[in-house]
Amino acid sequence: MRDLFINAEGGLTAGGYGLSTVLFILSALAGLSLADRGEKKGLAAKQLAYCAMAVALAYVTSFIRVFKMPYGGSVTLLSMLFIVLVANWYGVKTGMLVGFAYGILQFLQEPYFLSLFQVCCDYVLAFAALGLAGLLREKRNGLLAGYLLAVLARGAFHSLGGYLYWMDYMPDNFPQALRSLYPIIYNYSYLLAEAAATVVVIKLPAVEQALDRVRRAAR
Repeated sequence: MRDLFINAEGGLTAGGYGLSTVLFILSALAGLSLADRGEKKGLAAKQLAYCAMAVALAYVTSFIRVFKMPYGGSVTLLSMLFIVLVANWYGVKTGMLVGFAYGILQFLQEPYFLSLFQVCCDYVLAFAALGLAGLLREKRNGLLAGYLLAVLARGAFHSLGGYLYWMDYMPDNFPQALRSLYPIIYNYSYLLAEAAATVVVIKLPAVEQALDRVRRAAR
């Protein structure tokens, strides 16, 4: 059964991409039914469209890896930002549901399965946590602050999974004095590197203005 969706190199087959699309659509529809829809009926369709575009952009840019870590994780072309934008536009609930759908796609893109809880830590909960950016959406510099909160939250779940399942993969030359911090150092090294690049990009005046226009259109 696994061979129908994952090839010998660990990537997705045509069946895998098809299943990814179906799972995303189902997750998005479920999320839409639970998320706040506002007073206008037309908002639901527009919200779904913007969420779908955000996940599509996040998924595509996740394949553009500036740097890839040896045991999972990579610095991508700002892929986390698109999920954070949804949380900034529509709040925590919608952000977490879209992050959940994106986490499923990430698992299908590059699956590692040791146990159900490991999958939850590394994929489902980690990417759903990006939706916590919505907690700061109404604050001053809410997008920037929310993005940083989202990165820290995602890293916390990856680190938890690291302590529970990945300590045996610690390199022999890793400083023994820092052994207890290995999952934290490993996961936040690439997450914070991408965060730093993303912060620089979103603080560019032209990008700030463009994101503000998109936010007004989305809402």
